[in-house]
Amino acid sequence: MLIKAKHLKGYRLNSTDGTIGSAREFYFDDQYWSIRYLVARTAGWLSGRQVLLSPYSVIGIDPIDETVSLSLTKQQIENSPSIDDDEPVSRQFEESYYNYYGYPPYWGGPYIWGSYPYLERDSAKWSGWDMSQAPWNRHLRSTQEVTGYHILASDGEIGHVEDFVIDEETWAIRYLVVATTDFWPGKKILVSPQWVESINWETREVVIDLSRERIKNAPAYVDDAVITRDYESGLYGYYDRDGYWVPDLVRA
Repeated sequence: MLIKAKHLKGYRLNSTDGTIGSAREFYFDDQYWSIRYLVARTAGWLSGRQVLLSPYSVIGIDPIDETVSLSLTKQQIENSPSIDDDEPVSRQFEESYYNYYGYPPYWGGPYIWGSYPYLERDSAKWSGWDMSQAPWNRHLRSTQEVTGYHILASDGEIGHVEDFVIDEETWAIRYLVVATTDFWPGKKILVSPQWVESINWETREVVIDLSRERIKNAPAYVDDAVITRDYESGLYGYYDRDGYWVPDLVRA
């Protein structure tokens, strides 16, 4: 299932023994464009610290009740490694966090989730991980921070990032929702992170390797519409690109 970050934001977070708060925002890495943590708003509980939840702890999302079910107890979350609200997520914190929960490190292999192209939920396989293995230098970004970034085609600006479309199965960001209001009023489009050429974090710009004219004539995205595989196939086909569901691309 594909779900927008703005829809998930505000969903109630249910531990195994009670509600801990709601989803506030999300941290993703800038190589695989995968959600690494849900940031919880705890409404006074554990005030003053960021409460981070790995997708490994998510066992279900209910869009009807707007809830996210977790496999953790409130005590486990309370005793997890602490990080202040105004501190960045450091590598040291992540190593401590993953050691605490015993999760396999996502940076410990060549795939989106380390040694796997998916979330390996069989805990019997969570042994023997080497935390020192770091084949790529991960950087975490906030969906809240990147919202509003300018999207530049190869020949000029086309709009700005309005939202993110997340794959519930892998927690990969499949699309950026781009609002083109200042250029093509009323039109929104989806841009795959696979088409991103570069990102300038200082100027808040995302460059994609497509022309403005090509993008202008791309299939439009209707806000809140269900993104079907037929729509995705048409979108990727329009750009003459292979879909992310093609076996050779499951690592990304």
